[in-house]
Amino acid sequence: MSRRSLKVIFFGTPDFAVPALTSLINGPDTVVAVVTRPDRPKGRGRKTSSPPVRLLAQEHHIPVLQPTKITTGAFAASLAAFQPDIIIVAAYGRVLPPAILECAAHGCINIHGSLLPRHRGAAPIQWSLIHGDKEVGVTIMQMDEGLDTGDILMKKAFAPDPGETAGTLFTKIAHVGGEAMMETLDMLETGGIKAVEQDHSRATYAPLLSKEDGRLDWSRPAVELDCLIRGVDPWPTAFSLLDGRKLQLFKPEVVYRQNDAPAGTVIRADREGLLISTGAFCLLVTEVKPEGRKRMRVESFLNGCPIKAGTILSSGKT
Repeated sequence: MSRRSLKVIFFGTPDFAVPALTSLINGPDTVVAVVTRPDRPKGRGRKTSSPPVRLLAQEHHIPVLQPTKITTGAFAASLAAFQPDIIIVAAYGRVLPPAILECAAHGCINIHGSLLPRHRGAAPIQWSLIHGDKEVGVTIMQMDEGLDTGDILMKKAFAPDPGETAGTLFTKIAHVGGEAMMETLDMLETGGIKAVEQDHSRATYAPLLSKEDGRLDWSRPAVELDCLIRGVDPWPTAFSLLDGRKLQLFKPEVVYRQNDAPAGTVIRADREGLLISTGAFCLLVTEVKPEGRKRMRVESFLNGCPIKAGTILSSGKT
């Protein structure tokens, strides 16, 4: 069934939001404006960089707004002047005030990177992996004033691949989110969708990660450490200390082998990787990034920095 074209205001900032905006641009609706975060200095040279969403919008000659404050009445009025049918939000990076939530006929819908009510908050994709979720996915949600507490319009679930990292899962969920958003818009217009209240008693939270969240405690089971290393790749990355220097670890694999060595002991270091004892079973790590150097395979690292069996990797905490 065909439907009318909707006037859409899109809120989003990083790469995660690009597939959704691309779907809107290529679909039957009209993106009348894009709201994104201000440009900011980036990288070692601190050169001013524009958000990916702004760059895409400019390619298609869509008006771009980059407010430093979104809580003013004047900003809400500037959005209302576009007479939007709906506002769509994907990783914008700020909580929207009531005046914005209410300025479109269909309200605001959000593309959230988890299966709500699990993992409300700013880092749902990372925490889905860190907690070892067997199912991950996207929720399209009607926004309210709470933190990811609105009624659910649609969910899309799938199983993460073995070895999935936060980086690879971001890409998948961003594309699934764009597809789910378009399906939701079709069904909203034709009356084929019903909002369902979340079971708030089952809510969990996914706060922003810090560098400290990547610190490895080798007394934990190998299965948990495997999930953590993948969940914080590519940022903030998992790390341990080797001879007092930071060593970041990537591409883990659980080895179901019991060992009596203290947790954090390197049992074997060879071209296959570092086999490390943990609180339960062992962990094989095949890529590392030494302090001040690039990421590399363990085999290459060992050529310049041999590690003997029995070496202890430390968490750095006492």
